[in-house]
Formats: sequence, C-alpha cells, structure tokens
Amino acid sequence: MNLYTPPLRDIQFVLRHLAGLEEITRLPSWDGTDPETLEAILSEGGKFAAEILAPLNSSGDREGAVWRDGEVWMPAGFRDAYAAFVRDGWNGIACEPEYGGHGMPKLVTTALREMWNSASIAFALCPALNTGAIEAMSLCASTELKHTFLPKMVSGEWTGAMCLTESQAGSDLAAVRTRAEPHTDGSYRIFGQKVFITYGEHDMAANIVHLVLARLPDAPPGTKGISMFLVPKFLVAAGGTPGARNDVRCDSIERKLGIHACPTCTMSFGSGSGAVGYLVGEPHRGLEYMFIMMNDARLVSGVQGLAVAERAYQQAAAYARQRVQGRDVVGGTGSVRIIAHPDVRRMLMLMRSLTEAMRAFALTVAAAADRALAHPDAAERARSRSFVDLMTPVFKGWCTETGVEVASLGIQVHGGAGFIEETGAAQYLRDVRVTTIYEGTTGIQANDLVGRKIMRDDGAAIRQLLDLMQSVLPELAARAGHEFVAIRNALGDGLQALDHSVEHLLERYPADPRVALAGAVPFLKLTGIVTGGWLMARAALAVSTAAPRSDAAATFAAAKLVSAQFYADHVLTLAPALARTVISDPTGLLALDEAHF
Repeated sequence: MNLYTPPLRDIQFVLRHLAGLEEITRLPSWDGTDPETLEAILSEGGKFAAEILAPLNSSGDREGAVWRDGEVWMPAGFRDAYAAFVRDGWNGIACEPEYGGHGMPKLVTTALREMWNSASIAFALCPALNTGAIEAMSLCASTELKHTFLPKMVSGEWTGAMCLTESQAGSDLAAVRTRAEPHTDGSYRIFGQKVFITYGEHDMAANIVHLVLARLPDAPPGTKGISMFLVPKFLVAAGGTPGARNDVRCDSIERKLGIHACPTCTMSFGSGSGAVGYLVGEPHRGLEYMFIMMNDARLVSGVQGLAVAERAYQQAAAYARQRVQGRDVVGGTGSVRIIAHPDVRRMLMLMRSLTEAMRAFALTVAAAADRALAHPDAAERARSRSFVDLMTPVFKGWCTETGVEVASLGIQVHGGAGFIEETGAAQYLRDVRVTTIYEGTTGIQANDLVGRKIMRDDGAAIRQLLDLMQSVLPELAARAGHEFVAIRNALGDGLQALDHSVEHLLERYPADPRVALAGAVPFLKLTGIVTGGWLMARAALAVSTAAPRSDAAATFAAAKLVSAQFYADHVLTLAPALARTVISDPTGLLALDEAHF
C-alpha cells in the first residue's frame, strides 16, 4: 500500500502546455537544452524517488532520528540514500556550474522536488535547505567564503542549515538575542541558542554549514540590527577538509507529530569560548540575506503540500480499488469495492483535482522565476518577478493548507483503517501538518500578501493577474460542451469574487489594518482557489485543442476534463463564500475582550 508512482505524465503535460517548457529552454541561460533531455532527467529523478527514497518513508517514520550526547543518528537506510543522491549528482542539480552544479532551470528542479518530497519529505528537507543556503551564499558571501564552502555544499559532501529563531522570539526575528563578538583575526565569536533547526545535526555529511542570525555589539535594535554569519560544525583545515570541531552543539531534537526521520534541533553556539563564525555580506543586512533562503523555503513548503497530497491520493485510490465493503446503492446483491460508492468517488476526485491544481500552480510559479532571472527583455523580467513575489505567500499558504486537506481526505477514504498507523495513511497527515507552520504560518503568509504584496503597489500586481485570468474566459466560451460552460461560469464568479475582495482590502486597510487582516487568511485561500481554477481551465483548453495520438492520450485528456469540471463545481464554487468572509465587518470580533476567548 505504500508504493509510489511518479506522476510523470501529468508533470510533463503541465511543463509543456501550462508552464512553457520549450520557451524556458530557449532563454539564454538554458539555450540549447532540448525539452526531451529535461524530461529524461525528470524520469531518472522519479526513478530515484520511487526506488531509493519511497521505501524509506514508513521505516524512517517508525525509527526516527536519534539524539545522544550531542550527536544525531539518522534512521537505517538514510545515509546510504543520501550517499547515492550525492553520487548521482542530484544535490547540485539547481546550483551554478561555477561551483560544480548543473544549473538546471527552476521549472525542472521544482518537478524533481515534488517527486522527492512525495517519496520522503523527511529526507528531501535536507537537500532543499542546503540549496537555499547555497543560493544565499552565492548572492551575498565574499569570494573567499564562496570558494571555501560552496564546492563542498554543491557536491553534497557538506550540507547547509538556516538558524533563525530562538525560544523567546518565535517568528518575531526582531527579538533575536544571539550575539557576535569581533575577533582579532577578522572572524567572530557567536554566542546564543537557536531552536527548530531542521537538519542542524545529522550523520549523513562530513560537515554542516550553519547560516546564523546574530547581533554585532553596535547593532541597532529590531530587525535592522541583525547580521548573518557562516558557522561551520567543523572548522576548515588546510586542503579544504574538516578540521577541529567548532563550539557548536546540538542540545536536543524535538519529539514531533510527524517527519520523525528529520532531526529538528536545538543548537547552542558558544557554550565555551565561542563558535567561530564569518560575516556574510555587510553588517546589519542579515535578515535581507536570510529572506533569500526563506523565500526559497516557502516555495519548497508549497511543493511539499503538493507532494504529500499526491502520495496520499495514490494510496487512497489504490485502497479504494481493492477494499470490498457495502452493497451497490442501485440494488446489487453482492459486496462491492468501495470505489463504487459515490461519496468515495467524490473524495478521490477532490483529492485528485486539488493535487493537479497545485502541480499546475507550482510549475507556473517556477517558470515565472526562471523568466524573472533569465529573460532577455527587462520588462518581462520585471513582470515575472512581480508575479513570483505576489504568488509566493499564496502558493505557500494555499498549497500547504490544501495538502493537509487532501491528506485528511486520504484517511477518510480508508475509514477506520486510515486511523491505524499500519496502513500508512495517517503518516501523510502527520508529516504535512507542519508545512502550514514553518517558514511562516498561514496567517503570516496572509498578512504578507495583504499588507505588503497588495498594499505596496496599490493592487497593481494582483490587478495584472486578474486581467491575465480574465483573458481565458472568451476561450472557454468558444468551446462547445457542458464542461466548458461549468468551468467558465465558476471561474467568472471566482474572478468577480476576488476582484471585489481586492477592492475591499484596498479601501479598508489604510483606515484600519486590523479590519483587513481579520479576513487575510480567507483572502489568501480565495486567491489560491481562483488561481488553481484559472490553471485548471487552461488545462481543459489544452487537452481539447489537439487530437489525441493514442488511446492513452485520449484517456488522459478525458480525465483532465473531468478533473477541471470537478474543480469548478466543487472548489471554485467556494470563492464567493470566501469573498463574503473577506468583506464581512469584523468589528465585533476585534472588540471582544480577551476573556471571551
């Protein structure tokens, strides 16, 4: 029941028909890379996910990472899997060739990340964080630090971790107290403790490179006084090999609801003479640099919501095809497989359509990130960057919340068996639940969407997105068939609901931000649902345009149309209700005394 099949057909469909794979391969950074080669890379990445990583998912969950005397041991099989991951070159797939990477477009690496996280989210967190650390260092660190650390991090011999929060601070990084004292040799001594540090300690790599937020002695208060420091687990000896142990220690790992195989560490820096650290970039710009990692991690979190949803759907569908229980509602005499029951079909279709919408969302944002980086036209780069900036909190918040919903539905399809650990259905819900919390909770993402992304440009970016979505409606109207009528009507209603909500927020936020922010999470969900509906509509148009070349292609096209209509009927129809919530008056809620809660 815990098998995993990479959804390569749907991934390739989205790449070619929605995300613009061929256009991306013509951009200067990837010119000459043919789409077939990239799809072959995806096939191999899917094979690695299915054959090497997926078998570790349930065993890693049962065994978990183990802490003892400051050291962390990974579950059986993880070290070998990581060694194979590094040996096969997957670790540097997204990294710059200058330091040994392959420089693949984000469109391709996002599809790979989906499959690796579906196979084992606990494993995939390690290389994902390393990639974020590499990106931050590539953009911000000195040439010396880059040459010393990046080749080993890109190869995967060493891994990276980001050390932000502290027990008294939580998500409020202005409250960070870790301090950095200058040393005579130009380095610094770091003193402080960090909590919730993913892969802060483990036994899969020879060294761990921590990017730590800390304050210099002359730092101003608040977020403007935070600097970033590179603090290795082992100091680098002559020849670039790990040398003496730095004053860095893992005090404990958390006992968590899920992702048991992933060590979530409490890290102490400077329990003795101080942990040797090196300033990254300029003083007091650490939070700015850290957000390079944070924004990448937020996109990864959204992909994790998609990835676990795909795995939960596959298992639920397989279970429903074989589980025999109940009679056919139209009068059959014998027992039937539960996939015959209308409500089970409804749940499975909801799981599938939501997962397909999330995949289209993920790869569309990834393609826009590639255009923002490499498109030769400056105006197109700016438009793409604006789209990515706007969509990052929506993608992170909506896809993680939807991943939780899909995983919960997977348990429901299993019935009582889903609540029992042996079937594996419960693990997906336990694992995905944290994605709505880390890298900024859904509430934080929603506040960012409304307070920054919408207000800072007076709604220009989201109006541009609304115009883009509206352009699909005439194409839908030109198509014959009840599916397109249903999709057009639901998408039109959804776009109207989103437009009215934007206007409401723009009007209310300046007068009293609390009034607008009371509906920020419903607004984020509304934006995610409508964006998903727009992409599902485009998918329906794409499969209806070209004549299928085979029976398998015809079956795929028919299924995609069903998914798109189901999404319109069962998901997009929620948009007007969410808009009513956004526009409602929260005066009573905001006026309540604390004693009412």
